[in-house]
Amino acid sequence: GRPAASRELPLPRGKVAWALAVLVLLTTTKNAYLASISSYFTFYTIGRFGLDVQQAQLMLFLFLGSSALGVFMGGPIGDRFGTRFVIWFSILGVIPFALMLPYANLFWTGVLTVMIGLIFSSAFSNIVVFAQELVPGRVGMIAGIFFGFAFGAGGLGAALLGGVADRHGIDFVFQVCSYMPLLGILTIFLPRLPAKH
Repeated sequence: GRPAASRELPLPRGKVAWALAVLVLLTTTKNAYLASISSYFTFYTIGRFGLDVQQAQLMLFLFLGSSALGVFMGGPIGDRFGTRFVIWFSILGVIPFALMLPYANLFWTGVLTVMIGLIFSSAFSNIVVFAQELVPGRVGMIAGIFFGFAFGAGGLGAALLGGVADRHGIDFVFQVCSYMPLLGILTIFLPRLPAKH
């Protein structure tokens, strides 16, 4: 006896399609950046700072642990301040930390990776919720786009960065990756959704 979920779009179809494209691009670049760090960070810290494998894996644990915490914290913060605000803060707030990372010493590398993990990862749940509000009643489609396509594209991006690392070295990859969060400026194109009554 439950009524069917409303599929009425909150905005004109063209604006919805454009906003979804921006969200997919943000998710793809975010996943490529996070995957590149999680895949190559151990080798980076060994090569740059001379750490042994165990110490390098502890550095990676700092990043992955802070990323997990960031995803967890992003949901409640989005509930309180709105998904669009968290997307703005998460994608743009990480830019200075990402730009500093390739030039930091060992101590600040640990601090910066924790900040990057916390801030950058907080966007994911909010991106998915924002997309579901853009296209209500199509949860499966949104899940396919963001958990399937965007994650897969991010993984492919990280694989391509592995080829770049083979040719130019890990340090070069981290310098290139430091500019990827700048694509977060596209967040400016995300529309404001009508307030729910």
